[in-house]
Amino acid sequence: MQSILKKLEILSDAAKYDVSCSSSGSKRGGQAGKLGSALPAGCCHTWTEDGRCVSLLKVLMSNACCYNCIYCINRSSNDVPRATFSPRELADLTMEFYRRNYIEGLFLSSAVVKNPDYTMERMIQVLKILRWEYGFRGYIHAKIIPSSAPELVEEIGCLADRISVNMEFATPRSLALLAGEKSHRKILEPINYIRQRTVQNTKELVRYRHAKAFAPAGQTTQVIIGATPERDELLLRMSEGLYRKFGLKRVYYSAYIPLVSDTKLPAVTTMPPLRREHRLYQADWLLRFYGFESREILDEEHPDLDLEVDPKISYALRHPELYPVEINRADYQTLLRVPGIGVVSARRIIGARRYASLDEMALKRIGVVLKRAKYFITVKGKFLGECTPDNPYLHEVLRDRQNFSQMSLYDTATVSGFVREEKSHVLLPG
Repeated sequence: MQSILKKLEILSDAAKYDVSCSSSGSKRGGQAGKLGSALPAGCCHTWTEDGRCVSLLKVLMSNACCYNCIYCINRSSNDVPRATFSPRELADLTMEFYRRNYIEGLFLSSAVVKNPDYTMERMIQVLKILRWEYGFRGYIHAKIIPSSAPELVEEIGCLADRISVNMEFATPRSLALLAGEKSHRKILEPINYIRQRTVQNTKELVRYRHAKAFAPAGQTTQVIIGATPERDELLLRMSEGLYRKFGLKRVYYSAYIPLVSDTKLPAVTTMPPLRREHRLYQADWLLRFYGFESREILDEEHPDLDLEVDPKISYALRHPELYPVEINRADYQTLLRVPGIGVVSARRIIGARRYASLDEMALKRIGVVLKRAKYFITVKGKFLGECTPDNPYLHEVLRDRQNFSQMSLYDTATVSGFVREEKSHVLLPG
C-alpha cells in the first residue's frame, strides 16, 4: 500500500502540467547548515486582486485516468506510476500543510476515474471536509470535469473560490484527433453553465443577505498550443469569444511538450514553442486590458504573431500612418496603443497633463519606456527617435534579444520553470 508521501510525490508531479496554476519551478535539495528545500511540484502560487501572493498545494486527486488522450502523460495506456488519494487523505494533507504554514490554499484537479460524475463527487467530498468539517476558509481552485452533471458543477462552485474547465484544443477537429473520448460540446456546456450561474449569483448576492457566493473568483480555461495546426489568429479569436460570451477571467496557453510518443503528435526535437506561448500571453493582455480586438492584432494576411517583437510593436509597425502621436494631446485609448506606454503610465500621463505640458524627463518619471516609445511619439512637437515608424530598419532595432527562459513552464531538461497563475513573469506589452 502506497504511503501518503509517495502519493503526494506522484500526484503533485502529475499536476505540474496544468498551467492554470503553476508549480514552484525550483529544485533545491536540503544542505547541511542551511534551511529548507524546494521541488518543482507540490506548491504553486496565485495572486489576489490586491497583489497578495498566495501559496497553494497543487495536486491531482488521482492520475488513474480512464481516458486515453494521446497527448496526456496520464492516459490510460501509458505506463506510469498510478496513485489515488481518498477524500479524507487529501483533506487531512491540506490541513497539515496549512497548519505548518506551507500553504494558504489548494489547487485541486484530477484525472477521470471511472467516469466524470464519480470523479467530481470525490473532489466535492474533499472540499466539503475542508469547508464544513475543518472550517477551512482559505483559497480553493477546483477543476471541473467535462460531462459531469450540472448539479455537481453547482455544488463545487459553492465550495471553491475559482473553478475552471480546460478547453484543451481550440477546435473540435483537433480535440477529436487527440482526445477522441472528449466532446467539444460537452466542454462548452459547463463553461456556459458557470457563466449563467455567475450572472444569476450576482443578482442573488444583491437581493438576499445570506445568499451563497458561486465561484467568486470566476472561471478560467487552458488551451494547448503546438500539438495541432491552429494558427495564432484562430487562437486569439477563440479567446476573444470566450472572454466576451462567457466572461472568463483568463485563458491560459500551454506550449505542447512531447511527453508521450504517438504518430498523431508532432515531433518536437528541440524545444516546445515557448516563445509563441509568450507572444500569445502578450496578445491576450492586449485583448483584456488595452482595448484591442483580435482582428487588429492578427488577420488573414498576418495569421501568426511575430516572434521577434511583441504584439503591440508589431501592430504599430504595420500601421505607421497612425504614428507618431503627440504625447500632450493624445487621448487615453490612443496612448494605450503606443509601444512603451502601459495602462498605468497612460493614466498618469492623462492626470499629469491637467497641470502642465509633459517633457521627456516627465515621461521617464511617469514610467514610460522611452527606448520603445520614442519611435512612436512626439513631445511638444519634437520627435525623439532615430528613425520613423515607416522605416523597415525599425523592426530590427526593436527586436527582442533577451533570454526567454522566464516564460517556460518547464525547462527542457527537467520540465520545470517559472509561471504563475496571473502569469506576471511574462513581459507585458507596454
